[in-house]
Amino acid sequence: MSKRDLLLEIGLEEMPARFVAQAAAQLQEKVEKWLAAERLPYEQIVAYETPRRFAVLINGLAEKQPDRNEEAKGPAKKIAVDEAGNWSKAAQGFARSNGVEVDQLYFKEVNGVEYVHARKSEAGKETTALLPQLGDVIAGMNFPKNMRWGAYDLKYVRPIRWLVALYGNDLVDLDITGVKSGRVTRGHRFLGTEVELSHPGEYVSKLAEQYVMVNPQERRAAIIEQIRRMEQEKGWTIPMDEGLLDEVVHLVEYPTALYGTFEPEFLSIPREVLVTSMREHQRYFPVENAEGELLNHFVTVRNGDSRALDNVAKGNEKVLRARLSDARFFYEEDQKLSIDSCLKRLETIVFHEELGTIGDKVRRVRKAAAQIAAMLNVSAAQTEQADRIAEIAKFDLVTNMVGEFPELQGIMGADYAKKAKESDVVAQGVFEHYLPRFAGDQLPASVPGAIVSLADKLDTIAGTFSIGIVPTGSADPYGLRRMAAGIVTILNERGWALPLDRLWDAALQAYAEQGVAKRPVDEVKQDLVDFFALRLKNLLQENSIRYDVIDAVLSADAMVVPAVLAKAKALMAAVADEEFKLVVEQFNRVHNLAQKAEADHVDEALFAEAVERELYKAYLAVQQETANLADEDKRLTVLATLRGPIRTFFDQVMVMAEDTSVRNNRLGLLLRLSRLIFGYADFSKLVFA
Repeated sequence: MSKRDLLLEIGLEEMPARFVAQAAAQLQEKVEKWLAAERLPYEQIVAYETPRRFAVLINGLAEKQPDRNEEAKGPAKKIAVDEAGNWSKAAQGFARSNGVEVDQLYFKEVNGVEYVHARKSEAGKETTALLPQLGDVIAGMNFPKNMRWGAYDLKYVRPIRWLVALYGNDLVDLDITGVKSGRVTRGHRFLGTEVELSHPGEYVSKLAEQYVMVNPQERRAAIIEQIRRMEQEKGWTIPMDEGLLDEVVHLVEYPTALYGTFEPEFLSIPREVLVTSMREHQRYFPVENAEGELLNHFVTVRNGDSRALDNVAKGNEKVLRARLSDARFFYEEDQKLSIDSCLKRLETIVFHEELGTIGDKVRRVRKAAAQIAAMLNVSAAQTEQADRIAEIAKFDLVTNMVGEFPELQGIMGADYAKKAKESDVVAQGVFEHYLPRFAGDQLPASVPGAIVSLADKLDTIAGTFSIGIVPTGSADPYGLRRMAAGIVTILNERGWALPLDRLWDAALQAYAEQGVAKRPVDEVKQDLVDFFALRLKNLLQENSIRYDVIDAVLSADAMVVPAVLAKAKALMAAVADEEFKLVVEQFNRVHNLAQKAEADHVDEALFAEAVERELYKAYLAVQQETANLADEDKRLTVLATLRGPIRTFFDQVMVMAEDTSVRNNRLGLLLRLSRLIFGYADFSKLVFA
């Protein structure tokens, strides 16, 4: 079958860097789906992108669809023909839907039953006749933010300025918002020119001649190589922030790294302020010496070649100097503020219109933190430290620096708290109460900091759930999933056996006292159970726990996070043992019959057989031994000792006895056993080969 390459490029005004990669990926995905739907074979598809374009190059695209010869199965013979032996309406409809005449239908036996069949043949269409449909594929793309231009109805990430659509040497006819496809693409906005392509294979090389690197991985590699070379030449260390690197890759079409200098006196500003100012405002990389100390240099990446780099560096230095001057001014002005004056201003800042001010939140968090400290039975000193952290944790929200750089919240609070003579634990706790901020982030190192981190996150989650704001699908504007994951991680890493429902109660109680909750507490708690179950599931998956074991432990008592993981690990080890399968069989027999019990009342006087008494004694012994047993592996081992008494019981006793009182007594015993055993995990969820 003959093949040709296909190039599809959409040229636009510059896109925001955060949209570039996903635009190219989306185009590739949509084109792949279209090719599959149209049954067009190809060898490979590669996506390219720069801030001004996204494109796909499809190698070895067949020149026509393969012919299709298929056998379609229709209704059974008794439905396909009537009593007179004529084709029924069902058979006639089947023939029409498959494009054949009724006299072309035939019968074929399937599993002992005759069904009517039709053989349909369809010649493959020429690819050139199908390619104009790609215009709809392009127009059907969606983006996080869209715009309209001119009088056109199309909403797109940015106005389309040119289209290239080539199939081999042939032009594919497309027209979107008045822009007709051609074979002319555009080089670098300042360094390049328009270039005409004779076939798709020239795309990458001809644009490279016009100072455009369409492969983002090549741009990334070029930036890294240039920066590493600069490190070697200057003896510097240039930390590579992956997020910043990604952004820079998608800001330029032809990267050239350069460095600049700023006045040493700016180094008196806290490192985080300098780095944030360079990264967020200017997209600069900081420079360090061998000891990791910040130097008065920066590295940036120009969208262009190496000509006149000195002038470019001077321009960047001038802009950064102004930024750092502002940062220094904000920092110095913030030193004039007292913590108390900042706390008073929190009373005027709205946390949420239905949940009160930041001041209200501070009071709620202090109450929750006090309850958590009491649950943990920490020292009086740590309780006092946690209370002070909760009291001042948000004070830096009203500072100039955090107003300019919101991502510095907590960081500046810790710095200003130290300068205000707060203790090291309290100052550090102001920063720690935001941790973890994202997956894989550091956790609070101090006990007081961890307590307030839990209280703060619980307060936000409980409050939003109380007024009906529950994350659905991908929508989570308040970052509640991240906060819940942080709670789970802190509890697990510290091994704190704090039941989640007690933590929710602590947070919900504060809202009840404030009188702002809109939903019944029981309804909110059920939503919280479901919400945290997903976070626990993620934790278990991260620890390579099998899906059936996850279902088993989450179907039982899953309120104590460290215990949930410990149970899952114990079960993972147990299910690998063939003997454990026999244990689970007995557990499930107990559970299945226990469903028929009306109550868990047990009267020893009604035991008719010795094995009933033996099973009851075994139950009481295991119940007592596991009551306060924290070792979940040992707890499972103790539960497994019930296998023998249970098996003997079932071998020698008819549970469903004719005597109603004896029968109910036996079912009550099984119900008690079931609650004890299945309080550990739902063993019926386990899957054995």
